[in-house]
Amino acid sequence: MFTGIIEELGTVAAVRPRLVVTCSTVMEDAREGASIAVNGVCLTAVDLTSDSFSADLAPETLARTNLGDLHAGSRVNLERPVTPATRLSGHIVQGHVDGTGELIALDELGDGSWWVKVRMPAALDRYLVHKGSIAIDGISLTIATLEGDQLGVTIIPHTYAHTTLKSRRVGERVNLEVDVLAKHVEKLLAHVK
Repeated sequence: MFTGIIEELGTVAAVRPRLVVTCSTVMEDAREGASIAVNGVCLTAVDLTSDSFSADLAPETLARTNLGDLHAGSRVNLERPVTPATRLSGHIVQGHVDGTGELIALDELGDGSWWVKVRMPAALDRYLVHKGSIAIDGISLTIATLEGDQLGVTIIPHTYAHTTLKSRRVGERVNLEVDVLAKHVEKLLAHVK
C-alpha cells in the first residue's frame, strides 16, 4: 500500500528485457523483492544496487498502464510502500492501476500552481466524485471538476516541482487509480436488495 506522496524522481535506464530505474532515496532501505511504485504501478524490485533496481513488466501491466511508453531517459515517479508507523499524507493507493487517461490540458494558473485536465475511460467515471481522491501517475490528488469524460485537478507548486508533471505533454497517457473504497462499496451495494 502506498500514499500517493512521491518520494523521488527516478530515471529509466532500460525498458527491455526488464525495466531498470536509477534512483537513490527509495533504495535506502530496499530489499530484494520489495514493492516500489513506479508512476503509480506497484512493481517488485529485483537486482538491487545502491542506485538502481530492476522490475519485470507483465503483459497485464504493459496493457493497463503507461509503463510500455517509457524509454531510456524517461523520468518516473517513485514511492516506497507505507509502514505501520507511516503517516498517511495522501490517500490509500494500492499501486493497481485501473486504466490510463489522456492528458488534455496542463495550464499554469500563476503563483506556481497548475491546472491539469485528463480524459478518462468511461468505466472509471462511476468511482469518481467531486473532492474525492484519484492517483494520477501515482500522485495523490483531489478531484476539482468532473465534466463528462474529463476530470480536473489543481497542482500545487511543490507537487509540480517534485513529480513528472513538469515534463508531461498534452496527449500523453497517464496512469489512473481510483479510490479502492469506492470499488468495495459498489460491490457491497450490488448484493443489497
